[in-house]
Amino acid sequence: MKRTVQTLLTLAATVWLGACATLDSSRAPQWQPDAKWALLPMANHSDTPQAGLAAESIVFALMQAQGLQQVARYPAELNPEALFETADRKSQTAALDWAKQAGVRYAVQGSVEEWRYKVGVDGEPAVGVSLNIIDVTSGNVVWSGVAGKSGWSRSSIAVTAQKLIDDLLDDADLPSR
Repeated sequence: MKRTVQTLLTLAATVWLGACATLDSSRAPQWQPDAKWALLPMANHSDTPQAGLAAESIVFALMQAQGLQQVARYPAELNPEALFETADRKSQTAALDWAKQAGVRYAVQGSVEEWRYKVGVDGEPAVGVSLNIIDVTSGNVVWSGVAGKSGWSRSSIAVTAQKLIDDLLDDADLPSR
């Protein structure tokens, strides 16, 4: 009886915690070994200034933490610093052109849809991110994923975003070197 109650409580907790996050992605392809990777601008579709730049920093660090030791970053002038950076299609296209010229095979690009604390007593962090991996030689998106997560009231946006982006990149099954 005690074991059944423990199992039911564990199952209920798992279902409850699972409701706080959602992740959908395409199937990860077989990545070309020793391919050169790059991080391109992330568009900010949220109401939070510079959320795209914050997400880029997390993506960059996690790509390296997951085994990609040499990840190139697009030149800063391709994403002009502004309070509300947009990383519009023009700058994303320019960054993709830069990646082609730099001999990059795969480029990670994405957007931030939500990056805020919810209104209310608890003020939980809420993050929504989409990532695309582009085969630079063809220009085709070969993997895409989107995820959203809300954290606990004592969590920060950075912690919530890091866990969310880490889960997305895990799902992309990046090659380790």
